[in-house]
Amino acid sequence: MFDYIKQWYQRKFSDPNAVTLFLLLVVTVVVIVLFGNLLAPLIVAIALAYLLDWPVTRLMYMGMSRLTATIITFVAFLALAVLVLLTLVPVIWQQSTMLIQELPNMIGNLQIWLHKLPEMFPSVIDESQINELTQSLKNRVVGFGESLVTVSVTSLINLMAMLVYLIVVPLLIFFMLKDRDVLMANFSKLLPSNRALITQVGQEMNLQIMNYIRGKVIEIIVVAIVSFVTFSLFGLQFALLLAILVGFSVLIPYIGAAVVTIPVVLVALFQFGPTAPFVWVTVAYLIIQALDGNLLVPLLFSEAVSLNPVYIIAAVLIFGGIWGFWGVFFAIPLASLVKAVITAWDTGTSNIEQTEAKTEKASS
Repeated sequence: MFDYIKQWYQRKFSDPNAVTLFLLLVVTVVVIVLFGNLLAPLIVAIALAYLLDWPVTRLMYMGMSRLTATIITFVAFLALAVLVLLTLVPVIWQQSTMLIQELPNMIGNLQIWLHKLPEMFPSVIDESQINELTQSLKNRVVGFGESLVTVSVTSLINLMAMLVYLIVVPLLIFFMLKDRDVLMANFSKLLPSNRALITQVGQEMNLQIMNYIRGKVIEIIVVAIVSFVTFSLFGLQFALLLAILVGFSVLIPYIGAAVVTIPVVLVALFQFGPTAPFVWVTVAYLIIQALDGNLLVPLLFSEAVSLNPVYIIAAVLIFGGIWGFWGVFFAIPLASLVKAVITAWDTGTSNIEQTEAKTEKASS
């Protein structure tokens, strides 16, 4: 057993480039795990800079200097962000408040429907089970309300930190866009000379992450707009709030769609009851999800991210558990990074083995 481990170690780590790549990955993971909260503004700025670098590059192709292209893109981004904050956020807050106020009525209607079940299925369900279920539901709603109060208090305490982030993150984005080449050159100087595999993985991941972030933003916007128009046509309550939830659900492949289905179906059921409009809203929502997964995602991402669904779900669970929201957001690129590292490592190992075989053959 020891000899097998020794042979594996010599085969995988005999290349200095492989050792350098391994050490860089270890250091990066340790730093993010230990200082993830402190680095959160930097991570957010890097993600947004990746997103905005594409329009900057396009403007530079039109003959503008990098500074001019950066200023135009940055001002447009700030204007769009302010517009969203002034238009969408108040409506979302209003609908969220209305939904919370409607919860007692919804629970009351649910209790009425539940208490009819023992009459419909007397051999399967009895009244005591329904009472336990309704009491458990009430307790959960009370706990949810208390958690909202706690979140509100915590948000007030962290308001100053949020204000700092609102200043620091835009500044980081601007200078990352303006001085991208200088920053990349300085970062390159920090890397050791044996970095062939790092360069290979970096080039592949640079393209994948840029395409992924841009594709995800487009997917969120398209799905949210289509959902809002569909819900509004059916007259569904809280259409904007539910549409935004459906839009952001695409951040978590498979799991997000399953989770966000619950509030959409429940709101439609409480509003329309078990009638034809409820069925049509549910069918329309399922069609949106099907078109997103089978049409929009292939168009946006093509073959850029070719991972088995099992790997994607595992990546969401693992990276989301480590880094929270941003771990979920970057789960697919991180899984692609793992795949790229393994591929590059195997390629480097194969090249070494081929070289050693040629050397032995020539010497014999």
